[in-house]
Amino acid sequence: MTVTGTVKERIANAEILRPDVIHSVENPYRETGGIAILSGNICPDYAVVKASAVKEDMLVYTGVAKCFNSEEEGCDAIMAGKIKDGDVVVIRYEGPKGGPGMQEMLNPTAVITGMGLKVALITDGRFSGASQGACIGHVSPEAAVGGVIALIEDGDEIFIDIPNRKLELKVSEDVLAERRKNWTAPEPKIKTGYLARYAKMTTSASTGAIMQ
Repeated sequence: MTVTGTVKERIANAEILRPDVIHSVENPYRETGGIAILSGNICPDYAVVKASAVKEDMLVYTGVAKCFNSEEEGCDAIMAGKIKDGDVVVIRYEGPKGGPGMQEMLNPTAVITGMGLKVALITDGRFSGASQGACIGHVSPEAAVGGVIALIEDGDEIFIDIPNRKLELKVSEDVLAERRKNWTAPEPKIKTGYLARYAKMTTSASTGAIMQ
């Protein structure tokens, strides 16, 4: 209800004057929603990509991993010219526990776009509505709890297939098992206060990053 009646009543006689702007159900702007949920060995508990913001030639993409353990490391490398076309920028330890609180990755995506690089970016952090390109976030489980994203090494091949909802690390399970034996959880970035408490008690991004 509004001061002039219900919304239904207010638009009862409305007409669509620009069907190229306001599309009908029969003629949608897109046949699927703008968000896609990916699965694969990098993200057994899934990852998220804004598929509507990915260029056609990046919907299916194979690239070489360049790994960074913070947003700042990733941004510095991109701006220093260390990232080339054909790479996949991996920014990890920015998830609910690792951040703590899931850093928003607009800065590296903006730099990638501004430099005109043809690369993908995957992270256990998150993105805002302003991000564009093949930017995959919410990778779960996150790096801070030993998710596969923590085991990726520079030079690994990563395969992205957004139409078929796939995100795969082209490394054998035997190699990943060996890497897991050698992995140790990093020291928490924040050790006192409410954020330290949050980091200890939060759940995965796949279950809402809420405190238990």
